[in-house]
Amino acid sequence: MEPRDPVTQLLAAVSRGDASAQETLWSLVYDELRAVARHQLADEAAGHRRQPTSLVHEVYLRLMGGEGPEWANRRHFFRVAAQAMRRIRLDDARTRKRLKRGGGADPGQLLVEPLAVDLDPDIVLGIDEAMSKLEQEEPQKAEVVLLRYFAGLSIDECAAVLGISPRTVDYWWRFARAWLHRELSSD
Repeated sequence: MEPRDPVTQLLAAVSRGDASAQETLWSLVYDELRAVARHQLADEAAGHRRQPTSLVHEVYLRLMGGEGPEWANRRHFFRVAAQAMRRIRLDDARTRKRLKRGGGADPGQLLVEPLAVDLDPDIVLGIDEAMSKLEQEEPQKAEVVLLRYFAGLSIDECAAVLGISPRTVDYWWRFARAWLHRELSSD
């Protein structure tokens, strides 16, 4: 089933350096990536600095820039895209944290525009640390978290992407949530 998937076929062509395949791939996955970005940014307060479109464009630059990227299939591509979005958001959180602590600016200096109100950067960074630990200890369950939480996929969609039963995805999702809750609560 997977080799006939148009995204998988286009990914193979892009890996071979086909520029027209890259444009076709982009047009085919753009809406899906925007949906993932909207999901990831849903917890940010109104007026946040990053919009779904800018997040998707930055992901595109990271995924398509440099040497010819190689993706095994659609699952691998969207997993890498969700991870890139996560990394971009972490970079944003680190920047906000640095700015929150003054960012090297003169304390008396007034900002022209107020900083955007987002999730506390310490929370975002704590979640990333816990996710990194989960990825080392339980990589399959961490992938479910990545697909469910960061990519916004349903249980059934995760099952289709991972090629496992929805019941297994649900079990792994519940396990990972409890594991992350315990990990985050211990701090």
